[in-house]
Amino acid sequence: MELNELALLVKVVQLGSFTQAAEALGLQKAYVSRVITQLETKLSVRLLERTTRSLSLTEIGREVYERAIGILGAVEETKHLTQQLTSEPRGVLRLTCGIEFGLLAVSAWMQGYLKRYPAVSIEADWTGRVVDLVHEGFDIAIRIGPLPDSSLVARRLGEIHYGLFASDDYLAQQPVPITLDMLGQYPRLVFSGERIHEHWELLKGSEKVVVDNPARLAVNNYLALREATLNGLGIALLPLLVAKPYLEQGQLRALLPEWSIAPMPVYALYASNRYLTPKVRAFIDYALEHFPG
Repeated sequence: MELNELALLVKVVQLGSFTQAAEALGLQKAYVSRVITQLETKLSVRLLERTTRSLSLTEIGREVYERAIGILGAVEETKHLTQQLTSEPRGVLRLTCGIEFGLLAVSAWMQGYLKRYPAVSIEADWTGRVVDLVHEGFDIAIRIGPLPDSSLVARRLGEIHYGLFASDDYLAQQPVPITLDMLGQYPRLVFSGERIHEHWELLKGSEKVVVDNPARLAVNNYLALREATLNGLGIALLPLLVAKPYLEQGQLRALLPEWSIAPMPVYALYASNRYLTPKVRAFIDYALEHFPG
């Protein structure tokens, strides 16, 4: 059966006659009658009892009519939903992210996103805690590193790469170039957060070297770690995103660039709704487009 056949049946029943249904739809009465007859033939049942004065549903006709209303309603709802999902993003986007990556990358995404979509506003929460998106009413979270199992949908945005860095002033005081074998002799400045342990597992292809001499400074904030590196306190393993501006200015220098740790993935998480709202989809697309290289 076709949707137009069900739609004609519903219209005939609602208006109580073939004539009125045909007039309402701008069709010929004979055409409407023929379509209903074809539908009855397909279903091998009589849907309507016809007399010269009245029109009524048979028992099975009523069942078909009620289901037809549900089917046509679902089709209209789907059309409406599609229009919503393809419309201009609007409303309030509630977003959460870790403080450092929020300041270094997500803040720029938000500004560009707001300029591109004037009907959207953003409420952002930079925090070190793991936010419960569903219960706290957030649309999206930006998370770094391996993800625990959850009912949330995760979209990989990119990955953060790392390198060894020291300040030019610090390196000027060293008598010889720093080699991998000598790396353990120098003071290390380490990130003490949960994602990277205090020892460094440096990789070059299939090769791996562990550097675990005691740290001179351990801090759970990469911005503070960068400041200590700039002040010549030792060698640090920093995200390239954190080091890049100072590398370009000549205040930091990359060491042993062929060695690094495994990159960390960055994800956008959102509730496992069946449909993704335009404001969330547009933000994810913008983040993918502008993820720092």
